[in-house]
Amino acid sequence: MLTKSQARLFFIGGTIFFSVIFIVLTVDTVRQIPERQNSDLMTESVVRGKMIWDSKNCMGCHTILGEGAYYAPELTRVVERRGADWIRLFIRDPQAMYPGKRRMVQYDFTEEEITDVIAFLDWIGKIDTNGFPPEPDLKPTTVLASTSGATAQRPAYFDSVCVACHSVGGKGGSVGPALDGVANRINAPELDRWLADPAAVKPGTAMPNLGLSDEVRAELVSWLTTLQ
Repeated sequence: MLTKSQARLFFIGGTIFFSVIFIVLTVDTVRQIPERQNSDLMTESVVRGKMIWDSKNCMGCHTILGEGAYYAPELTRVVERRGADWIRLFIRDPQAMYPGKRRMVQYDFTEEEITDVIAFLDWIGKIDTNGFPPEPDLKPTTVLASTSGATAQRPAYFDSVCVACHSVGGKGGSVGPALDGVANRINAPELDRWLADPAAVKPGTAMPNLGLSDEVRAELVSWLTTLQ
């Protein structure tokens, strides 16, 4: 049992001790800020993207750096997880990427505005937060070599966009069908027509028209025809 004087000394000593710890931690945090932030990479595009983020109240649904709502996916490192190409396609038409599942508003952004939003998200993702926030439950898709007999080099476009919906060798999305053995089901001309305009081949299909260039389409077809 402490006397009044002992209790007073215990309280004063404890207050001083923890106040010193708080000050030391605060000084250390402030000292590390210049090393952890990436303000030198804050371009005009990043600033415009932040203004769009605020004006559309994106934090009303999404979370970045631990702040925001939890209705929609956490976006701190979304560019690292999904890639700029996929994000651009999604922002253009959220419903087309996940028919009947996504409820994100169609904002009809210009290409420049989409570029600015992606620049802002990319900048956010490069801030050194010492591992915070933790990785979301939805882990990034692991890019592995196909186990389906592919011999051609796997196109970068597949890894940045297509893999979000399709899987190969058990790795990838599940929105669309797995593409293992697709060469045994569809020949090259049919694959090309499908990639050029999915709805023209199968009306009502969930796959969106990605507006692929002839070069990208040819690269994808060349690789898909090796999946036997």
